Amino acid sequence: MARSEEASPVGALDVGETGEGTGPGKKWPTPRPHDYNALKGPTEVVEGASKGPAPEGAAAYKKYEWNDEYGDVGPRVPELEDELFGTEFRMQVGRHMETYDRFVTTEGPVKIVPVQKWEDAGLHPVIMDNIRMAGYAFPTVIQQFIMAAVNENKDVVAVSQTGSGKTAAYLIPILSRLCGKFKKLSARRPNLSAYNRTLNRARAEPLVLIVAPTRELVTQIFDETRRFCYRTMLRPCVVYGGGSTRIQREELEKGCDILVATPGRLMDFMSKPDLLSLKRVRYTILDEADEMLDQDWAEDLTKIMSGGDANEDDDHTYLFFSATFPKEMRRAARRVMEKEYYRISVGRIGSTHTNIHQDIKLVEHQDKREELYNLLFSMPPVRTLIFVNSKKQADLLDDYLFNKGLPSTSIHSERTQREREDALLAFRQGTCPILVTTGVAARGLDIKNVMHVINYDLPDTDKSATGGIHEYTHRIGRTARIGNQGRATSFYNERNADLAPALVKVLLENGQTVPEFLDEFRPEGDGKPDFESDHTDSDEQPEEFVPKKSGNVGGFSGGFDDDDFAPHAKTAATPATATAPAAAFDASEDW
Repeated sequence: MARSEEASPVGALDVGETGEGTGPGKKWPTPRPHDYNALKGPTEVVEGASKGPAPEGAAAYKKYEWNDEYGDVGPRVPELEDELFGTEFRMQVGRHMETYDRFVTTEGPVKIVPVQKWEDAGLHPVIMDNIRMAGYAFPTVIQQFIMAAVNENKDVVAVSQTGSGKTAAYLIPILSRLCGKFKKLSARRPNLSAYNRTLNRARAEPLVLIVAPTRELVTQIFDETRRFCYRTMLRPCVVYGGGSTRIQREELEKGCDILVATPGRLMDFMSKPDLLSLKRVRYTILDEADEMLDQDWAEDLTKIMSGGDANEDDDHTYLFFSATFPKEMRRAARRVMEKEYYRISVGRIGSTHTNIHQDIKLVEHQDKREELYNLLFSMPPVRTLIFVNSKKQADLLDDYLFNKGLPSTSIHSERTQREREDALLAFRQGTCPILVTTGVAARGLDIKNVMHVINYDLPDTDKSATGGIHEYTHRIGRTARIGNQGRATSFYNERNADLAPALVKVLLENGQTVPEFLDEFRPEGDGKPDFESDHTDSDEQPEEFVPKKSGNVGGFSGGFDDDDFAPHAKTAATPATATAPAAAFDASEDW
């Protein structure tokens, strides 16, 4: 939050630093001077998201620009390579990938054989090199199945636990397949080495459309996209509300092959056919699809899907991804998908994992501030995300913490896009390692070393299919990502009684302690949680795969043996035939 007063004397938490002491008198790490007034004025133009937001927004982030003189493989650009693949702010793989649920259910026209190693996926050599530089040693469970499914050109609904690598799961195979077909599929694009906007600008006709519900998530997906597009002919662009319309338009006019967008700004640009056409789109991806398919987005979604349906041929694939996917949302998804589509679920839909230590505290409403202050000083200082349920509460709580001498900032939907980007940058860099936020930061965000998530307010159990326990899952999933560990603390009181039964089930499912004040909400009988079935909403039984032995099976630090997955139940459809992953990239494949 921008403030006019002097910066707090309390310094920033350096990346990876934990501090010392256990009481209110302990010290944070060595302070770094920070002037909150600097956030209001112009900042140095930075070319990439890895270093900080450019004043023009994410659309101006530096990307690899192809030159027709390069041939088939572009040369390296060391400065850009360091920016895209440096580890300063990029999430590092933890040592606990084995705790992710390996119970996988699939249903579809044929049996999916998971691709256990990147080398077995038939990926384009440049994409393979980018995977190596990104530090992805082995594909996660969801990535293993999505790579195999994308090879079948069928629509996909994929549900996996938070922090399991869903973004890379769709980017890597799709970008790889397009690398060998770019010249055949792409629209005319100006040569940027001699670009004149007046003479050379072109209409953007992307091959891939990625839609996500929040500006922050769209910016993050775009950052990952430009990383995997490095040294390819594919040119990514991003459009979202709050960013500079002029810059976004100018970037589209230079050509666009991969478009990442929020629904509102996408709809605006779709109304300008001289600027943007979706007729060439081959892949449409909805990230955090449960929220995208909620009733608030239904009308926009229908128009966006209709735009994609204008594709000049029938070769158009839809992929929906999320950590939760309620039945109402799945039924809506089927209305735009082919009759034969793949359904892939890793773990129970809406579940979390044991890398997150969940702690529920009984705190009366009027005591929350004091309890929060004591909690922050009861453990070493770490990068902490605090969730509240209203924009007003976010501002008030941020001011309270700041006035107590804590390095805090806040974001919510009424902030300008520049303020939101500045706050997230301060949080990422450790300048303000305490971030107070509403649900705007609950979905999809990957921020390095978030060790503690605090639900100052537990989510409301409203009528929305994406609220309640689903929102809780997304919130606590901001910590303990891709094999790391973290803590989630939630303040509970009688106002949260409607959420209690589902909350207790999640605690029991993950071997967490159920506090005495929630004992009355334990399931009857043997005490085991009995979740409503979320694996299918049809009469057919999905095919289930259960690991036959223990061990590190997936993630970036391990892989499957040939028989790690064994069929557990057969579908009611015609017996499936296994699909084998390609042994090498084939640029001549016909679609």
